[in-house]
Amino acid sequence: MAEETPPVDEMHYDALAQDALRGVIRLALERAALPEGIPGEHHFYITFKTRAAGVSVPPDVMAKYPVEMTIVLQHQYWDLTVEPTGFSVMLKFGGMPKVLSMPYTAVTRFYDPSVQFLLQFEEPDIPEEPIEELPAPKPVAVSQRKDGDDQDGPKVVSLDQFRKK
Repeated sequence: MAEETPPVDEMHYDALAQDALRGVIRLALERAALPEGIPGEHHFYITFKTRAAGVSVPPDVMAKYPVEMTIVLQHQYWDLTVEPTGFSVMLKFGGMPKVLSMPYTAVTRFYDPSVQFLLQFEEPDIPEEPIEELPAPKPVAVSQRKDGDDQDGPKVVSLDQFRKK
């Protein structure tokens, strides 16, 4: 018998399902952004990759959570702004207000423990940190200068005046 190759999912249903489930996060956050806030005992644990594309986290918070971070939206959050592709929120860290913003694609977990509701997502592609290489030294063109030249180039000293004749 001839082996048949499995069909190729050209619709990318896994990615479509992930995007649809991220829509659940957006809708839950839209409700949380209403003046009444999050209803009842609901509260959200949102885990995201701090270095994913589009994430904005203050540098001191990034230093403390360089890879991943979980935030809790329950009683103390401010200025929750929900957009079609992401959200931003103000939280306090050490008593200081800080604004975090992220696209939904950076979220890896969304959990509401009050009803044991969990969404887990594939981790986003994180670009590797660029490795800073020292540039190769540039060759310096040495030119003859006369005393009194006021050019800003390298200073060239003629050793002829110091040689014994």
